[in-house]
Amino acid sequence: MSRVANNPVELPRGVEVKLEGNDLTVKGGKGTLQLSLGAGVRVSQDDNVLTIGYDGDGFKAIAGTTRALVNNMVKGVSEGWQKKLLLNGVGYRAKADGGSVNLTLGLSHPVDYKLPKGVSVETPTPTELVVSGIDKQAVGQVAAEIRSFRPPEPYKGKGIRYADEVVRRKEAKKK
Repeated sequence: MSRVANNPVELPRGVEVKLEGNDLTVKGGKGTLQLSLGAGVRVSQDDNVLTIGYDGDGFKAIAGTTRALVNNMVKGVSEGWQKKLLLNGVGYRAKADGGSVNLTLGLSHPVDYKLPKGVSVETPTPTELVVSGIDKQAVGQVAAEIRSFRPPEPYKGKGIRYADEVVRRKEAKKK
């Protein structure tokens, strides 16, 4: 079994944690995040260290999940999260406009994607997108939704892919 819940979460300088009943609030330089703790899981704070405890073996798995969520929250409010997407294809380009992203992906129409609150997108070049925010789940969800408009195809490699993703190429059909 995993022992993730046994590892403490260290708080960097400038991060504050409030525990009110089953609600945990993490506040840092980039923003504030909240989490409702499940039954059987408790969080205690000693100076700059958070420890996760649980009642019985039935709650061990949810305690490990809670520890990972709390660690992601602490990292998010102190450093932030980001995912980089690359557009590969002739005429594929993106442009960030405040609260939306305009994508030209070889479709018969341009795709306008409205960004949720707390997530921002930058376009350093027309073929790169950098999705950033403090909530890891929201950043990953936005990146996945943008990628789903044109996932990479295996023959020419065209589409939207993550910067660290490797697309396995297939050989074309022979006559």
